Amino acid sequence: MIDLHCHVLPGIDDGPDTIEGSVELARAAVAAGTKMLVATPHVSVRYPNEHQVIARLVEQLAQRLRADGVELELREGAELAITRLIDMKADQLAPMGLGGGPWLLVEAPFTPALSGLEEVLADLQERGHRVVLAHPERSAAFQRDPRLLATLVGGGALTSITAGSLTGRFGTTVRRFARDLVEAELVHNVASDAHDSHDRSPELAAHLHRAGLSPVLEWLTSEVPGAILRGEETIPARPATAIPLATRTTRRWWRRGPLRRASLPR
Repeated sequence: MIDLHCHVLPGIDDGPDTIEGSVELARAAVAAGTKMLVATPHVSVRYPNEHQVIARLVEQLAQRLRADGVELELREGAELAITRLIDMKADQLAPMGLGGGPWLLVEAPFTPALSGLEEVLADLQERGHRVVLAHPERSAAFQRDPRLLATLVGGGALTSITAGSLTGRFGTTVRRFARDLVEAELVHNVASDAHDSHDRSPELAAHLHRAGLSPVLEWLTSEVPGAILRGEETIPARPATAIPLATRTTRRWWRRGPLRRASLPR
């Protein structure tokens, strides 16, 4: 499996404070079945991290993992806050892509309003970037207006939800919405968004199995993130497999009005 979103680097954001904590997180990821992990520290007003620092820490951690016999491939990335990326120059933004490619991991705002988000993402695409929205299921604005998320996906954005969201790590509302998004085909990747080895752990498969998503586990955790890291403009089609979610909801908002199910970017 490939974990596309993980706060594994030490002392750079709200992830591990020390490299020892980073190694513990990496060991937990390997034990959970992850083969490749993308280090995506926050890049925000609070954490104004630059690519040079991220690259240096990735290399230092990779060397430590090799020395300790931890078989985990690390790749560079970043989780970009809207409030930070709008002020970033082209030469600052270009190396922030996942795996050094064109796909940017953009943090879905937790604010109840998303004023200007469509315009910001459209501008990024016009500049040659592609967008993966991180944890949209935890965004109050998308919960209130999921059709906005469907519009962004229809415009070429992909989504990456947090594995723990599917099993209630962030509460019942988030769990239900995350499962609704999966059923509406508005989810393209599941990542850990891990911050440590225990409380916010790098577990992926266990959450997917518990949520009844075993039929699409490979697609969500290997095929799609692999295509993203290779810089491909399109992603593999989701398997035409019925997904027996553990807890069905009855709010099928995507079947009301003109919106049925979102078209996957292909």
